[in-house]
Amino acid sequence: MTQQGYQGAADANSGQGDYNSTVFVVEQVLSRVNTATLVKIVSVTNSGGLSPVGFVDVQPLVNQVDGADNATFHGVVHSLPYCRIQGGGNAIILDPQPGDIGIAIFADHDLSNINATKAQANPGSGRRFSMSDGLYIGGVLNGVPSQYVQFNASGITIVTPNNVVVHAGGNVTATASGSLTATAGTTATITAPSGLTINANVQLNGTLTTTGMITAPNISIT
Repeated sequence: MTQQGYQGAADANSGQGDYNSTVFVVEQVLSRVNTATLVKIVSVTNSGGLSPVGFVDVQPLVNQVDGADNATFHGVVHSLPYCRIQGGGNAIILDPQPGDIGIAIFADHDLSNINATKAQANPGSGRRFSMSDGLYIGGVLNGVPSQYVQFNASGITIVTPNNVVVHAGGNVTATASGSLTATAGTTATITAPSGLTINANVQLNGTLTTTGMITAPNISIT
């Protein structure tokens, strides 16, 4: 930013002695090094489906300014890999969405060969600390979510305005030290081709309708 009476990066001390001149040169070199910044997602290759980790196009949010503080927008930076929580075949799929604000970090060498092959490789070119070699690592400064998993002192809350689907190749077990409650706004269906076992006293507040037989060694009706 400009200082009173001066335009550009130089100040009253920049030319005073070898040390200040060297500092000025070093600062000019460092000004070309990209480290991390805030960006906004412009587009993303994935949209929440089952797919490999994709790429995002981002708009850096910190403008460039000249010596007179005139702003120039950065152009859109294309095809930055984004971060997913994943280990082997296990993952949480939560793809970024256009409009998200997040952090982009920038590598010290060209990542293009690794991005293309997903394997160890030489740098794609001699560029250093370039925005072209960025990685999008997650969102910050975003608003209130409408769909979320919340962890707090009272426990875990899962909220969605849409559907919840659970697929398990094996068994599903739900255990509660206290009570277990399931509430449906309309109907509830349990399909178990091999049978349904309830190990509990059952209180039925409603009408029982069956298309099959009822077998019981003892029936008491009061």
